Amino acid sequence: MALFSFSSTRLLLTGCMLGLMGGLSACSSDPKLYTLAPLPGASQMGGPAVVEVRTPVVAMRLDRDTIVRANQNYQTKLASGDSWSEALPNMIAHTLTTDLAQRLPGTTVFAQDDAVTTTPSAYVEVTVRNFEADAAGHALIMGMLSVHPAGKMIGPVLTQPFVWKSSAAVDKDTGKLTAALSQGLSVLADQIAAQVRALPAPVK
Repeated sequence: MALFSFSSTRLLLTGCMLGLMGGLSACSSDPKLYTLAPLPGASQMGGPAVVEVRTPVVAMRLDRDTIVRANQNYQTKLASGDSWSEALPNMIAHTLTTDLAQRLPGTTVFAQDDAVTTTPSAYVEVTVRNFEADAAGHALIMGMLSVHPAGKMIGPVLTQPFVWKSSAAVDKDTGKLTAALSQGLSVLADQIAAQVRALPAPVK
């Protein structure tokens, strides 16, 4: 029968404990995944037949695996352990697409990366510079919006700024931040829907 010394036994127990702690650490290192959600709005009839939402241009500091929680004191602060469930530009595009489809019931709305072969009558283009909490803790979306018809257009393409801020602070809570940003996108969708309906008909 083999005999183990006290030192050998202690080393074995220590190794087992370290292995167990390492296993628990690996299990707890999985990030929490968050997804933006479309929200209902007022239906607006009279839009173009088909609208394509192009994949938004998102600032590189926001387009990362870990969610950007806030922009404070000249620092980009991350929500440690929290990630978006897909690439942020694609998720914003898909959320806006669903929001717009609900607001424009007579219009086919699709995202640029969707497998759709139909030709759009109009395009929606968005640039996102801020998509996090501001220094006061309020969710903030800031960027540029461009809506224009396809083909030859009557008049220039008008690009305008878009700024939205939540009325309540999100208290460093990623779930509250995600819900607030979803609300902000729904407000943006309301504005886009109104502009799409006002577009001049493209000249063929």
